[in-house]
Amino acid sequence: MAETSIEWTDATWNPVAGCTIVSAGCTNCYAMEMARRLQAMNISKYEGLTRKSGKRTIWNGVVREDPDALAIPMRWKKPRKIFVNSMSDLFHDRVSDDFVMRVWEVMRATPRHHYQILTKRPERMSALLRAKVPNALSNVWLGTSVESGDVTERIDHLRTVPAAIRFISFEPLIAPVGSVDLRGIDWAIVGGESGRAARPIKEAWIDDIFDQCALHNTAFFFKQWGTWGKDNKRRSKKDNGREYRGREWDEMPKSALALGA
Repeated sequence: MAETSIEWTDATWNPVAGCTIVSAGCTNCYAMEMARRLQAMNISKYEGLTRKSGKRTIWNGVVREDPDALAIPMRWKKPRKIFVNSMSDLFHDRVSDDFVMRVWEVMRATPRHHYQILTKRPERMSALLRAKVPNALSNVWLGTSVESGDVTERIDHLRTVPAAIRFISFEPLIAPVGSVDLRGIDWAIVGGESGRAARPIKEAWIDDIFDQCALHNTAFFFKQWGTWGKDNKRRSKKDNGREYRGREWDEMPKSALALGA
């Protein structure tokens, strides 16, 4: 994959395919259904990664490293912001330490790009990188997903990671996170869930995060309301739009802007 409609990045790069459900934020993950479709298109990388559970497609636990994909960013001459593993989690325990380090070498060798890595397993990310890559690469952004107050401990793990930029994706925001501590966090992405089974988002939950961003000088990016709007009515994602507090919020990390990202 390359070009993407994800609002906060330019392209996706998937050196790993397949995952497992680890928390409530994974329940309606778009990547599960996408993997099924890619298998139906005879793309071998995605073969046998999912199974049916009732009417739903879910991961079956197979995680596949793809060495052939490592060369892809080398071929992109124009600088891009690249979301790493939109179809998996680089820090899944079934991805070997060696392969993670091979991904790191690609990122080191292509400083023209800025790489955005998002994980629901920041404890492994922290332990591995502190042991193997104690000096952060200036073009690598490291983040974690926090969908509710049940998983806010991920933020504490993220703070221990050696990173030029640390970010949090509060998406899909399916429950309040409260007054989360955003010290040392450069960027927050907030968004509601979309799709037929989407769970509602509440404006008060966004307000809590917005206020903490203002307190800690954290850039704020509002990605979408999703299927449920601020009036608590179900509409299409497009109809609900991206407006919050009377405007669209597309802030990026200040340190990234200084680096030309």
